[in-house]
Amino acid sequence: MTQTKNNKFLIILMLGLLSAIGPFSIDMYLPGFKAIALDLQTNIEHIQLSLTSFFIGIAGGQMIYGPLLDRFGRKSPLLIGLLIYIGASIGCVFIQSADGLIFLRFVQALGSCAGMVASRAMVRDYFPPTETAKIFSMLMLVIGISPILAPTIGGYIIEIWGWHYIFVFLTVLTILILLGVIFVLPKSKPNTTISLLPAPIMKGFWKVLKNPQFLIYAIAGGTASSGLYAYLSGSPFVMMEIYGLNEKQYGWVFALLAAGLITTSQLNTLMLKRFSSESISKYALMAQAIAGSLMLILALSNSLTLYGIIILIFCFLACQGFVFPNTSALALNPFSKSAGSASALLGTIQLSIGAIASVLVSIAHNRTNIPMVSIMAACAIVSYLILLFIPKNKTINTASLDLN
Repeated sequence: MTQTKNNKFLIILMLGLLSAIGPFSIDMYLPGFKAIALDLQTNIEHIQLSLTSFFIGIAGGQMIYGPLLDRFGRKSPLLIGLLIYIGASIGCVFIQSADGLIFLRFVQALGSCAGMVASRAMVRDYFPPTETAKIFSMLMLVIGISPILAPTIGGYIIEIWGWHYIFVFLTVLTILILLGVIFVLPKSKPNTTISLLPAPIMKGFWKVLKNPQFLIYAIAGGTASSGLYAYLSGSPFVMMEIYGLNEKQYGWVFALLAAGLITTSQLNTLMLKRFSSESISKYALMAQAIAGSLMLILALSNSLTLYGIIILIFCFLACQGFVFPNTSALALNPFSKSAGSASALLGTIQLSIGAIASVLVSIAHNRTNIPMVSIMAACAIVSYLILLFIPKNKTINTASLDLN
């Protein structure tokens, strides 16, 4: 604990970077969809499947890492995951087919999700339950930088060197993060009492799922996050094909929209001094549902201009800056020794719903903005309704317990 206190800034920075590997891997190549499709002799809809396969890989892979992180400690499985990511990224540099890219993105996701699971579990390891929402807000500052920097960097890389070099950049970045994990993060002790046999693992996951606080906030937070994934999947076509932005312009608009997410995630830290995580989550979801509904109404009436969609998506993502840290903290607070498994389940639920949203955007593609906008609105409305009708006696606001 002394080491944690002395290196708190570096630890939070490293946890943020680990959490940002996945988002950076998504955001950086979005401006290149058109260039990738042209180079690989296919269409943007086919390339969108590489984003879907990434979501599927992250969702499924987290279930693998959760028990491993609890059994062997946080660092060893994490290092293996980072090495898998680096290998897949190198493969993407040399890939020459769309289907090959889709497969390697799936493998890349299996590596990147180690960082996502480990970082959430380490927050629960290193900090008390009363601080976790604040720590998640601080992580959002690092995570939130990726949507600002990644598309802009990606746009310039594509213009100067071509889209393959995006994966060169990701390879080098992850090697640096791997070195940081080795030399900065504290070691964690393995727990030899945790079995890796299928039956005990599933029993442990089931115990986590039976906790009402975890289930409610994991599903509500995951459904809200899936609106973000619908935006990620649909925005390249909507912004570049419908509204006529080029790669650079798309990158700058993407960065502007991400700024709302970063700003509110930091404002959340101040809000927590006066309001509970439960209250902040509920009102943020209400505002997000309103923004999504208004966007859908304008799209259906063919009145959604470029500036209109930018403003409303900005408001939509700004609400997510309040939703993510609070719902994540509330879902994980009941766990300590089983934080790895709980973190894995949380991520799997979030990314599974996100993958479904991404697939729906591709399936419903009709060369309009309606598929993306309607799915974003539906996700926000459903998430708000989940929290709105929670029986008060079904949640455990600040309790810390372990189900192992």
